[in-house]
Amino acid sequence: MARAKLTTKTLAQRIDLDYFKHPHPFRRARSILSIAIPVIALLWLGWYALGRNNRVYSAGKMSSAHAVLTAKCSSCHVKEANSFSAKATDRSCDTCHSAPFHHANQTFTPICASCHLEHRGHLRLAVTADITCTQCHADLHTVGAPTQFTAEITRFNGGHPEFAILRNRGSDPGTIKLNHLVHLKHDLRGPNGPVQMDCEDCHRTVRPPAGWRFGSPQAQDATIAQTGIPPSLDTGRAYMSPVTYAKHCIACHGLQFDGRFQESAPHDTAEVIHAFLVQKFQRYIPNHPAELRVLAPHRNIPQKPIPPDVRVLTPQEWVDLRVAESEELLWRKTCAQCHALRFATNATLPTVVKSNIPQRWFQHAVFNHDAHKFQQCVECHVGAPKSKETSDVLLPGIQTCEKCHRGGREAAESRCFECHTYHDWKNEKPVKGTFTLSASAIGN
Repeated sequence: MARAKLTTKTLAQRIDLDYFKHPHPFRRARSILSIAIPVIALLWLGWYALGRNNRVYSAGKMSSAHAVLTAKCSSCHVKEANSFSAKATDRSCDTCHSAPFHHANQTFTPICASCHLEHRGHLRLAVTADITCTQCHADLHTVGAPTQFTAEITRFNGGHPEFAILRNRGSDPGTIKLNHLVHLKHDLRGPNGPVQMDCEDCHRTVRPPAGWRFGSPQAQDATIAQTGIPPSLDTGRAYMSPVTYAKHCIACHGLQFDGRFQESAPHDTAEVIHAFLVQKFQRYIPNHPAELRVLAPHRNIPQKPIPPDVRVLTPQEWVDLRVAESEELLWRKTCAQCHALRFATNATLPTVVKSNIPQRWFQHAVFNHDAHKFQQCVECHVGAPKSKETSDVLLPGIQTCEKCHRGGREAAESRCFECHTYHDWKNEKPVKGTFTLSASAIGN
């Protein structure tokens, strides 16, 4: 018997067109889930809404600095009129931060959120992309007056000029006469015999771990305020402590002025030293009246005996004579070994030129010595061991920095924020807090 030819029409007649009406476990599960999932989602949102917790709407984890505000979105996102979304505005940031402007003549001021991107996890908000800086500094323009800074900087490695003091072949403005070569030589004469000095005998951070080897035990270290460094940029171990006579020099460079006294003259102004000398000799002569008899000077004529000629001075004359001799030693030799002295016409005392030792060379950048303590000082300050002149600038050049800060996974950070800050923190103003713990994430 011949088999009937199957056609599309005959095949279609075999299909149960009401198959979707018959019960099936998969279709039943789909129906349940299509209703249950939206209901669960609404209940979930309602639960957060009743608890006034907006964390569910967050775009990501908050930074460490703002983590306490995770459940308080309204702290930053302020609802504005005629706007559906509540964006984070500068007004919200100003509630807690009083970040001053970068420069008064900048062409525009970016909003806070354009540089400090939130909801990226527990990162530092100061870690900004280079584009936030190079959008201006790649082709720098200013309002009102020409810029005083390099107008084209695209990146640190290969797109940054040499540091200004080296680029302009500047000199150290300090007036203290210091020879690094002499102080670092072998078997240098010290207070108790030969010594071998190293960099840390003079150059140590504001909060050194131990006392100074050649300083006075009574010498106090300088505070951060004395260095002129904004507290928000310094941890106490970032910048070098100011070099002072009492901390670094007193053990080897005494200020002896007369063999009658073991005490040294004070390291102070000429007026203070003069008053000190007068007082010392005035207190000395009443107990030694025999010294008022002094030999008068005579010309030494060959083959003729010198007749004894004794002068008897008054106590004041003797004091004036000894003070003059001591000051001649101090002004012309002892003090002049390190200081520049000016002798004005008709002036009885000299003027000591201000030491003018720079405490911070990079005025527009930050540097942390503590972060580089694993290296020897001469790795960066290559010229120090052979320097003879005070005017020598011993800072490392940018090529030295680029050996480590060159970009890439196996190199040190080289983005702009590593050395530069946008806000001029010297003009920072105090902020009075407005938040309470009950209104923050802790309270919830």
